[in-house]
Amino acid sequence: MNYCIVMKYSAKENCYIVTVPDLLGCMADGRTPNEAFENVKNVISEWIETARAASRKIPETSFGIENF
Repeated sequence: MNYCIVMKYSAKENCYIVTVPDLLGCMADGRTPNEAFENVKNVISEWIETARAASRKIPETSFGIENF
């Protein structure tokens, strides 16, 4: 599934922070925008895998885009 991400730069943390609004608590960071994006792709996969293992519902994307 494709999920919307929100990326921002944190001067305090000196890194880029990415959140996934549709997946509660799903976030990652990185020193560069590309690193943060690659990291969040892994975290999304892990979030979904964990939800499936716990038999939790996996939220639909806000935008209805399929095939992450």
